[in-house]
Amino acid sequence: MEKLLLLFCNWSTLGVCAALKLPQISAVLAARSARGISLPSLLLELAGFLVFLRYQCYYEYPLLTYLEYPILIAQDVLLLLCAFHFNGNVKGAAPYMAVFVASWFVLPLQKWIIDLAMQE
Repeated sequence: MEKLLLLFCNWSTLGVCAALKLPQISAVLAARSARGISLPSLLLELAGFLVFLRYQCYYEYPLLTYLEYPILIAQDVLLLLCAFHFNGNVKGAAPYMAVFVASWFVLPLQKWIIDLAMQE
């Protein structure tokens, strides 16, 4: 019974995370405007999710303990691209995307780097 309850909790968390940003994404697309999206807070959230996901992968935690993070990252990336698109500067997203992709490979180069990134 405990295993079934844990499985339900894991999958319900994934379901909620999959739908978490959909209202915001649909509102941005319907309004064809990124007004109200805070770029610094979106970038900070994306960086936090990326560091945490990389930490979980590096220390080989079970997949179901962090599977919601790729879903949230994909939604944040979509919001980031929408923000740049509706502000008329899609190419402005390229440096941010390059930094996030590069950090994916830099974080696990040395154990101290990933540990430092997770410090409070």
